[in-house]
Amino acid sequence: MIDPFLSTRRQGSLLADILAAPATRVVALLALCAAYIQGPLTKLFDFPGAVAEMEHFGLHPATLSAAGVIAFELTASAMVLSGILRWLGALSLAVFTLLATFVALRFWEMPAGMERMMATNAFFEHLGLAGAFVLVAITDLTQGARK
Repeated sequence: MIDPFLSTRRQGSLLADILAAPATRVVALLALCAAYIQGPLTKLFDFPGAVAEMEHFGLHPATLSAAGVIAFELTASAMVLSGILRWLGALSLAVFTLLATFVALRFWEMPAGMERMMATNAFFEHLGLAGAFVLVAITDLTQGARK
């Protein structure tokens, strides 16, 4: 008799193998950190724009704030990607994301309309991003950086 679940088990095994592959982990971590690499590089290449962004959000001194954000995001991303104190880099990015989200995406203060809807969506997307970083930290602390 043909086992109707055999092909499902094989596919599950293939999926497990793909998900367990080191390359999958690298790509997933790179995707998770992408905004924290792209953002500071953009700020670095347009530093006056980065300073203006800090001023817009009321962060003073703006020049020091911009430089600090650039250094922080690149350093924490490098920690997550390299595995060196990955848990600390991931938790740092989670906290940073939450703080930045509450500063930049205050949808509850906006009038109803498209901008509020977009800010609301971005707010909750950022909550998910912070949660993903917490999961990275949990995995690193419980299973080790290289497992």
